[in-house]
Amino acid sequence: MNICVLSFFLQFSNQHNAGARGWQPAVCKMAELDADLDHILPSSVLPPFWAKLVVGFVSLVCFARSYDGDFVFDDSEAIVNNKDLRAETPLGDLWHHDFWGSRLSSNTSHKSYRPLTVLTFRINYCLSGGFHPMGFHVTNILLHGGISVLMLDVFSVLLGGLQYTSRGQRLNLAPRSSLLAALLFATHPVHTECVAGVVGRADLLGALFFLLSFLGYCKAFRETGNKEGTHSTFWVLLSILLGAVAMLCKEQGITVLGLNAIFDILVIGKLNVLEMVQKVLHKDKSLENIRVLRNGGLIFRMTLLASGGAGVLYVRWKIMGTGPPAFTEVDNPASFEDSVLVRAINYNYYYSLNAWLLLCPWWLCFDWSMGCIPLIKSAGDWRVTAPAALWLCLIGLLCRALCSADRHRRRILTLGLGFLIIPFLPASNLFFRVGFVVAERVLYLPSAGYCMLLTFGFGALSKHTKKKKLIAAVVLGILFINVLRCVIRSGEWRNEEQLFRSALSVCPLNAKVHYNVGKNLADRGNQTAAIRYYREAVRLNPKYVHAMNNLGNILKERNELQEAEELLSLAVRIQPDFAAAWMNLGIVQNSLKRFEAAEQSYRTAIKHRRKYPDCYYNLGRLYADLNRHVDALNAWRNATVLKPEHSLAWNNMIILLDNTGNLAQAEAVGREALELIPNDHSLMFSLANVLGKSQKYKVCKPQAVISGG
Repeated sequence: MNICVLSFFLQFSNQHNAGARGWQPAVCKMAELDADLDHILPSSVLPPFWAKLVVGFVSLVCFARSYDGDFVFDDSEAIVNNKDLRAETPLGDLWHHDFWGSRLSSNTSHKSYRPLTVLTFRINYCLSGGFHPMGFHVTNILLHGGISVLMLDVFSVLLGGLQYTSRGQRLNLAPRSSLLAALLFATHPVHTECVAGVVGRADLLGALFFLLSFLGYCKAFRETGNKEGTHSTFWVLLSILLGAVAMLCKEQGITVLGLNAIFDILVIGKLNVLEMVQKVLHKDKSLENIRVLRNGGLIFRMTLLASGGAGVLYVRWKIMGTGPPAFTEVDNPASFEDSVLVRAINYNYYYSLNAWLLLCPWWLCFDWSMGCIPLIKSAGDWRVTAPAALWLCLIGLLCRALCSADRHRRRILTLGLGFLIIPFLPASNLFFRVGFVVAERVLYLPSAGYCMLLTFGFGALSKHTKKKKLIAAVVLGILFINVLRCVIRSGEWRNEEQLFRSALSVCPLNAKVHYNVGKNLADRGNQTAAIRYYREAVRLNPKYVHAMNNLGNILKERNELQEAEELLSLAVRIQPDFAAAWMNLGIVQNSLKRFEAAEQSYRTAIKHRRKYPDCYYNLGRLYADLNRHVDALNAWRNATVLKPEHSLAWNNMIILLDNTGNLAQAEAVGREALELIPNDHSLMFSLANVLGKSQKYKVCKPQAVISGG
C-alpha cells in the first residue's frame, strides 16, 4: 500500500513552470497576480524542488518534538487496548469492527468505520515488535510532511487554475502564493492533535487520499487539449476510488467528491453563478445557451461523481448497519436540546469557535466537552455575537466571490470557501449527531481553505498598499509564531501529565479535564491530589459516574468506606449498567461485612458484563470468607477460564485446596497454572508448599522456595 501511495505522490507532484505558446496570455495574467507576493517570497525559493524541500522541512520541524512521546488520551483505547492490532486477531475482523475494536453491530459502537487506518496501526505494531510509540509518532510526522508537500500542487491548481501544455505538463501559474499557502498549512498549530496524537492518523490518511483524489480528478483533463466536454474517464473513476479509500481512513474523506464537482463546474465548466442567477430572475431566454448546461461531458462527470458517492455511502451503510451511534448528553449537549432554536444557535456558536481556532490557534485543548462550552439558552447571552460575526464574514466573502468581475478572483474565493466548508460538513451536526462539541482534528482539511483565503487576502492587501515591507514582516511573524506554537504544543502532547494540565487554563469548566488530571495523579501514587481533582470533576458534572467510581476506589483504599459506598451507590443509580461500579461497590460492602449486599452487587456486575474475570475473582474471595469453598472454587475457575493468566485466581485456588487438605487437587491446579503462566513466582511458591506437604521433596524446585521467601 505504501508503494502505491508513493507512486501516486511522485506522479501527482510533477510540476512544471515551462509554458506553451497557446497559453501565454493566461500565464502573464496569473504571473501579474502572483507578483504581489514577490516581496514576501524571493524568486530563489520558487523552483519546485526547493519549494517542496522548504515546506517539507518546516513541517517536520514543527512537530518533530513529539517523535518520542507516549501513547496519550484516546491512544490507549484505539491502540493499546485495541485487539485488532494484535497478530492473533484475523485481518478480516478489521472490516467488521469500528475504530476502537468494537463490533459495528454493538449498541456501544460509535460507528467510526476506519479499517485502513487501523490496518496502518497494525503494521506499526508488527514492525516495532509491540506497543512502542516512537514508530507510531514518526509515521504521523512523516505523513504530515508528505501532505504539506502535496498541498503545494493542490494550491497551485486552486490559486493558479488548471492549465496544461501541449505535452500534457501542468503549468504552475501561482508559485509564490501556493508556496505561502502551503507554509501556512504546514505550520498551523491546530494540526498538533492530528500529528502528535497517534489517533490523528485517521485524519492524516483521510487528508492524503483526499488530496490524491482531487489531483487525480485534475489529471482527467491533462490530455484533452482543453477541448470542451472532453476528459479521461479513467482518471475520474480513479478519483472516485481514491475518495472511497479516503473515507475508509476517515469519514470526511468522501467529501472530496463534492469538492471535485464544484471545481469541475467553476474551473472546467467556467460557470458564472451570478450571471446565471440574474438570467433566472429576469427569465432571460438566453439561459438555455449557457455553455455549462449544454456540456455533455460535464453532465456525464457529475453523474459519475453522484452515483459513485451514493454507491460508496450505501456500501458503508450496509456494513455499519442502520443503528445510529451511541452518544451521551455530555459528549454533545446541544444536540440533546428539545428546542430547535437553541440547537441552531449553539451549533452556529460551535462553528464560530472552530473559525476562531483557525484564526487564533493559541488556546488549544485535547477535549472540549463536559461543560467546557456552556450552552447558550438566552438571546441576551453576549456570545450570540460570535455566530453573527462569522456569518457576516462568510456572506461577505460569498458575495465577493459571486459578484466579482474578475473570474480568477471568483474562482479563488469560491474554491477557498469550498475547501473550508465542504470537508467540515460531516462534523457540523447538520446531517447527524456527532460525539463532540469542538474537535481540533476535524479542522485538518478545512484549514487548507483558510490558508488559501488568507494567502489571497495578503496578496490583495499587498496590491493596494505601499507598505509592502510591513506586510512581509506580518506574514513572516505569523509563520514564526505558528512554528513556535507548534513546537510548544507538540511538547505538551508528549505525555498525559503535560497534556491534561495544559487544558486546565483553557477549559477550567470541563469535568473531563479534571478527571484526567486526577487519574494521572492517582496512577503516579499521589492520591491526595487526585481526590481533589476527582471531587472537582464531580462538582462540575454531578452525573460523572466514572469520576465517582475512581474517587470511590481511592476512598476505599484509604478505608473511608462510608463515603466510598455513597459515591458508588450514586454511580450505579445514575448508570445502572455500570459494571465496574457495581463490582467496586461489592468490594466496599464486603469490607463493611455486608455480605449479602456484596454478593448481589457482584452478581449485578456480572449480569451487565458477562466476561468479567476480576468480578468472579472478588466473588470467590467473598465466598471464601463465608467458608463457601465450593462456590469460591467455581468463581475462581470462571475467572481463569475468562482470563487464563489471572495469577491471583489460580493462586487462591491452590491455597484453598491446600488449606482444606485436597493436596492432590491443589497439585493438579498448580501444575495447570504453571503451564499457562510458567514464570509466576507466587504460583511456584504455593505449589512448592503443596509438594512439600505431600513429601515430594525432590519435585520441589529450589528457586521456587527461595523466591517465595
